[in-house]
Amino acid sequence: MASATGGKEGEEVGNIFKLSETTVLKIQKGDITLWFLNGSSDAIVNPANERMLGGGGADGAIHRAAGPELVEACYKVPEVEPDVRCPTGEARITPGFKLPASHVIHTVGPIYDSDKDPKASLTSAYENCLSVAKENNIEYIAFTAISCGVYGVLFNVHAWENMIILFYKITRIYTCILLKKLRQLLYLLSKTLQMALKRYTLFCSRINCIMFG
Repeated sequence: MASATGGKEGEEVGNIFKLSETTVLKIQKGDITLWFLNGSSDAIVNPANERMLGGGGADGAIHRAAGPELVEACYKVPEVEPDVRCPTGEARITPGFKLPASHVIHTVGPIYDSDKDPKASLTSAYENCLSVAKENNIEYIAFTAISCGVYGVLFNVHAWENMIILFYKITRIYTCILLKKLRQLLYLLSKTLQMALKRYTLFCSRINCIMFG
């Protein structure tokens, strides 16, 4: 999603969760097209389609903010089959061009009504984003909630709780060896966010995740 209801843009609405000695997971509301950490080793994740030529929601917003150079760079990404530059669950990287973040990592999440194993495809999308980040020396990365728009994740507390726990499990495994710091931006409805974060906090306490913030 490109925006959220409730709260000001960029407002801190969640906590900062420590994943390792060098990595934190930060949950906040805001406009991902404005996010950056240092403009040189940071990246935002674009929830793209398989063609990688722009679309609706956050994908369209990122392309508009980056300027026409982004779609030109995407055209240059080799097709693995006709009209497919990035298959579902995979990730590709381009420069950020006019975006404040230095890079854009494009990934394609599952369409929940048609994917045979949407959880596995979504997990693969996040893992491949982190792998691409490592390969390109990205230290800071911001995610939108992939597949949570027209691709079909329902906006309810249980869905968001499961999504946040999935984020945690993936990032917890990867961050000790991949990234110095991880920033994750979730654009959530305020009531859903409040309850999901409460449950996530309980989840962290059950597994002795160190929290601060």
